[in-house]
Amino acid sequence: MSKILVTGFEPFATSSLNPSGEIVKALKGDDLVTAILPVVFGQASSTLKELIDLHKPTALLCLGQAEGRSEMTPERIAINLDNARIADNAGNQPLEQRIMADGPDGHFSTLPIEKMVASMKAAGIPASISLSAGTFVCNHIFYVLQDYLKDSSIKSGFMHVPLMDEQRREYPTLPTMPIRQMVAGVQISLDVLRV
Repeated sequence: MSKILVTGFEPFATSSLNPSGEIVKALKGDDLVTAILPVVFGQASSTLKELIDLHKPTALLCLGQAEGRSEMTPERIAINLDNARIADNAGNQPLEQRIMADGPDGHFSTLPIEKMVASMKAAGIPASISLSAGTFVCNHIFYVLQDYLKDSSIKSGFMHVPLMDEQRREYPTLPTMPIRQMVAGVQISLDVLRV
């Protein structure tokens, strides 16, 4: 039986919520394994690799929060760079550091991101492909994930999601999206992976 691993993140910085973690909590499916990762550079990626080894998924989708975005945005490429504008939840703030000293400059998603975006748009959910996962913990785990699975048949990648409506007080000038709409977008994307 196929198994899809979906991860989100705990809240970070000054926020009390993280939509990626809330989406993961709301997902339903007999073939799903879900986890919420720490917003800590090395710890998040090592936990992710442990989850892959434990559950042996046939596909993997990692989720993260992207303040300022108004759409669901599957990422096309992870870059080999940590350059944190803020400290992670353990106080780490790497600047201008390669994630893997001898790794390639980038790793591409192996998810069917064009079909995921088209399917979300067809359901009325704002979506587009993103060309930058940033240089914080989201990009870090995306890069480590793609490198870890580079010789496997497991489809894997990352999708950023907007802030949720409940975060408007913390981010009054930034766009938000209802959590139920984001959950629906992720469920649609997972359906694409099941085909």
